[in-house]
Amino acid sequence: MEGAGSDAASAVAPIAKWKRDFSRAFQYYLDRSTPHITERWLGTLAVAAVYMFRVYHVRGFYIVSYGLGIYILNLLIGFMSPKVDPELEILDGAALPTKESDEFRPFIRRLPEFKFWYSITKAFCIAFLMTFFSVFDVPVFWPILLCYWVALFVLTMKRQIMHMIKYRYVPFSIGKQRYTGKNIAASGASLMKY
Repeated sequence: MEGAGSDAASAVAPIAKWKRDFSRAFQYYLDRSTPHITERWLGTLAVAAVYMFRVYHVRGFYIVSYGLGIYILNLLIGFMSPKVDPELEILDGAALPTKESDEFRPFIRRLPEFKFWYSITKAFCIAFLMTFFSVFDVPVFWPILLCYWVALFVLTMKRQIMHMIKYRYVPFSIGKQRYTGKNIAASGASLMKY
């Protein structure tokens, strides 16, 4: 009896080892890609272009695309929202400043950029794989889905922008502000004229 159990365990061991090794290698490359923001997003755009070409070529899977669009809209809202929502959470020190005299607190996203990128890329890959199975090709009139998604996008973004205006936060930063001193050469030249 023990021989049959050990045979099954020895057959599973290489699969578990392969899975563990693959998981480690995948995590290693994922960690190495973290500082390369532009390259990551360009890769995601390439994956999205391949997906869109596939959907255009087969002329179907519009319901998959609609679901993907709703999921990306949900991720975008999480990306643009503060971690601590002033309307929903009790103010506990991590809240956004609401007055000009309040101390500066950095904007902390509910969904960090890396997780946002990873989720979108994974969603496009899964949606691409779904286009190979006819069970997901539900016949729908795609212009209705597109109009409904655009209306949903506009209403959701309007609500998000009103929230941003009400609580005075901007979820995007261009980088650290650099202050330069007065241009001494220009002011010296104007003194010499007189």
